Amino acid sequence: MKLTTKILIGILCGLAAGVGLQSAPAGLAQPLVQYALQPIGDLFLRAIKMLVVPLVFFSVISGTANVANPKTLGRIGAKTLALYLITTALAITLALIAANLTDPGTGVPLDRQQAGNVEIKEAPPVTQTLLSIIPTNPIDALANGDMLPIIAFALFVGLAMASLGERVQLLRDACEQANVVMMRLVDAVMKLAPYGAFALMAVAITKAGLDLIGSMFVYLLTVIGTLLIHAGVVYSLMVRYLGKMSPRTFFRGMLPAMEVAFATSSSSATLPVTMEQVERELRVPKSVSSFVLPVGATMNMDGTAIMMGVASVFIAQAYGVDLTLWQQATIVLTATLASIGTAAVPSAGLVMLTMVLTAVGLPVEGIALVMGVDRLVDMCRTVVNITGDACVAVCVASGEAEAEPLAVDRELPA
Repeated sequence: MKLTTKILIGILCGLAAGVGLQSAPAGLAQPLVQYALQPIGDLFLRAIKMLVVPLVFFSVISGTANVANPKTLGRIGAKTLALYLITTALAITLALIAANLTDPGTGVPLDRQQAGNVEIKEAPPVTQTLLSIIPTNPIDALANGDMLPIIAFALFVGLAMASLGERVQLLRDACEQANVVMMRLVDAVMKLAPYGAFALMAVAITKAGLDLIGSMFVYLLTVIGTLLIHAGVVYSLMVRYLGKMSPRTFFRGMLPAMEVAFATSSSSATLPVTMEQVERELRVPKSVSSFVLPVGATMNMDGTAIMMGVASVFIAQAYGVDLTLWQQATIVLTATLASIGTAAVPSAGLVMLTMVLTAVGLPVEGIALVMGVDRLVDMCRTVVNITGDACVAVCVASGEAEAEPLAVDRELPA
């Protein structure tokens, strides 16, 4: 049985287990979740997160060191940033259109106590975020898993190695071999994915609660429907016409990474699997994937942008506020720019939503209205986030004329 099938079975079994635990006595369900399911899920998450920093570090170095012309790297960076900003703007525009059509917040009973005290982290100034990209202590950045400083330091090391040529061939080979070792470890950890997916899904459903899911049905339907449209239409068109690849090939190649993203709700945790699938199955060269994907895992948030668009309209309608066309345009602009400004901030989605609500004068306490089902939404939007990263990688690789011809319309093995 293929790994993707095993993971899918794990997710479905976890869904069934979560529903079953909802109706089980609290004395049985709580210990089972706390002492069995949660540790299994955490074990899988820790195992895959263990590989993120070394994989990104060695992958960026080896990919950059093999770029013959530094101008090529600059061109790749410019294309990547442009495509990420464009897709984020498209995502939140689509979300606003969908939310205005479905009116997810109309008729929702507003509990002022429920929408009360919410701990909100302030986003740092954009200048501080940009300055923090250059690490004062690279070892500290590696130890703390600060992704943007790690990428920047690895880029500098890779460029230095490229300029030194044959004099550092031994070091270049060592980084390449270290990257191969990391990929082998990814394969090993992925054998745990079906069990991790089962446990994480069961815990998510148990904690969310069926009653809460039912009361937020229109909101959930709007967010998930928009995510499906954005991935199925926007990404398919980009892959076909910019990436010169069959959308069927693209989505089949990304399926394992999408399943892991759904189970873990973390773009960073899924990054090792995303890189493996993009390089191995979609044939994107390392010189592109090693830069585009780590940056995307931190900065590209199409799925999160869709959530913010729908949540903004939902909160406005719950409070009886009609958003003007100008306010909705402000949401698009703020969310697009915030995806860069909050790139290195923990819980960036919540910080971004806070910035958006503040920009249009909505009460940030309204975030509490959507937080109850955010875990389920997070699972879905993470899938779109990592799929968007891969889509941009394919498009950039095609534009650089580096992708192998076989990647255009080839069929994946059964």
